[in-house]
Amino acid sequence: MTGHLHPITQVTEKIATYFADYGFEVVNGPEIETEEYNFDKLRVSADHPARDEQDTFYIKPGWVLRTHATNIQLRAMETRKPPVRIISPGRVFRNEATDSTHNTTFHQLDMLVIGEDITLGHLIGTLQGMMRHLVGNDIEFRIRPGFFPFVEPGLELDFRRKNSEQWTEILGAGMVHPEVLGNMGLDSKKYTGFAFGMGVERILAVISGVDDVRHNLSGDYRFLGQF
Repeated sequence: MTGHLHPITQVTEKIATYFADYGFEVVNGPEIETEEYNFDKLRVSADHPARDEQDTFYIKPGWVLRTHATNIQLRAMETRKPPVRIISPGRVFRNEATDSTHNTTFHQLDMLVIGEDITLGHLIGTLQGMMRHLVGNDIEFRIRPGFFPFVEPGLELDFRRKNSEQWTEILGAGMVHPEVLGNMGLDSKKYTGFAFGMGVERILAVISGVDDVRHNLSGDYRFLGQF
């Protein structure tokens, strides 16, 4: 019997192929990470709820299972100088109750663009182009303010199909905070950038209608065989 790629891998490769045409590099990084790279360098303060043990898996003092794929961007910038265009897909971990929309292990894809004169308009145009590539042209977008410690301003992107009245929240994004640029060794007066992070399972659900994230890690061929 001929095998095939897992649906999570299929979606990740579809996104990576799209951005490869625009000169983006795919970068990977460690799943076991220091608090410095997972939290501190991203302006997640020591008293932030995300750092509590009920949200984060601690391996030993100072070390965690990464809670996002943004740590990859920080490490990538140690060996790169602007202009930079990278995407960083990977498995992430959160200590939370498992149900149809949450799992302790899931997949995230982050993007980072840094250069001179990068604007919020570049970010919004990039997000809209990606979503049309993944979902189709028959969609509308809504931008809402959002707060994330590592970006300023921050936003959340919603979309809906033109024949629907229901909006779906799809990702968080924003302009890289000047302090985070400084943590990357960059002059925030010279360079600007944008970043976003999205759940791959969420995109898969939008594309294919999968209504329970637990199916993705079940290994059940009745599910996987549909892809």
